[in-house]
Amino acid sequence: MPDFAPSRLLVVDDEVSLMVALRDTLSAEGYHVTGVTSGAAALAALREGGFDVILTDLVMPQMDGIALLRQALVGDPNLVGIVMTGHGSIPTAVEAMKAGAIDYVLKPFKLSTALPALGRALLLRRLRLKNAELEERVRVRTAELETANQELDAFCHSVSHDLRTPLRAITGFAEILRKYHTTGLSPEGRHLIDLIHAGTGEMDQLTGALLAFSRLGREPIERQPVDLDLLCCEVIQSTSGERLHRPVELTQSPLPTVSADPALLRIVLVNLLSNALKYSRPRNPAVIEIGVTQLADESSPVFFVRDNGVGFDPDRADRLFEVFQRLHQSQEFEGTGVGLATVRRIIERHGGRVWAEAAPNRGATFFFTLPPVIKPAV
Repeated sequence: MPDFAPSRLLVVDDEVSLMVALRDTLSAEGYHVTGVTSGAAALAALREGGFDVILTDLVMPQMDGIALLRQALVGDPNLVGIVMTGHGSIPTAVEAMKAGAIDYVLKPFKLSTALPALGRALLLRRLRLKNAELEERVRVRTAELETANQELDAFCHSVSHDLRTPLRAITGFAEILRKYHTTGLSPEGRHLIDLIHAGTGEMDQLTGALLAFSRLGREPIERQPVDLDLLCCEVIQSTSGERLHRPVELTQSPLPTVSADPALLRIVLVNLLSNALKYSRPRNPAVIEIGVTQLADESSPVFFVRDNGVGFDPDRADRLFEVFQRLHQSQEFEGTGVGLATVRRIIERHGGRVWAEAAPNRGATFFFTLPPVIKPAV
């Protein structure tokens, strides 16, 4: 008896007596067998579907077993084929296996060799169907996730864009009140207007950051060689204002050229360096290091930005890269909670990954990988 169900076999042999004998023998073993005597009849039966294994004679007039298998597999790539051949045609049987057969059995037909071959064929059929099912699930799930991400990006874009118009109106009205109508207000009233103005300013920052974040999912990546050494120097120079009037020891190791979108990579560096400067603000001096290393489990170079700032609980590190997730109070450190989510989206769109290591009051290190280096650092 076959171990796997369903187990429908199609037997093809141009000699009627052999086909009937084989059909009846395998039926007695518990298989559901259909027998035909030509390749054309076999293809017609296959078009109706439902077969797991085709057991075909190798040498037949008009259409031989090799041609039959090739056409059969076009219609059902998961179909499993076994060829039957005489002793003198073993090299041809090997050719049949190259055409898609998974095994061959010799004539005269012996159950002791045929049944194990059928068992292997049915197992392979089962695995092929399972694999096809899993691939389809992955395809559907991937499509669903892509659709969900597109809808989420569109929603974020719409919300952040549509919110800005009434928000600017509120900001404008609050500013008019501050300039022209505070003389008749109590100190508490003026304080409330200041709170409204500050709150709308913060909300405008949040909607702007969310709008920029949503755009990252739609804009194409323009890859080109990027001199990371030069780009990092430019970013450091752009943050000089954040280092005024405070002691900062900032070092940069030689960095390689990488394959990336320079505009998006600049955003990554600006976010990571700005974070390092912000969270090391209580230190005297702040110590920040930008460099590259090679980890045993990474094939690509690993870039890092390290600081001696306030750090964070390492058990909450994954939350850092989610939108609007912050590990410190806004009263302590300003921010929108979108910067690191932006970093992750950019790095992942480049095919890399980003992660962080830290400890409370012992600084933090942010790591990221990029595509293979084009030329090594000198």
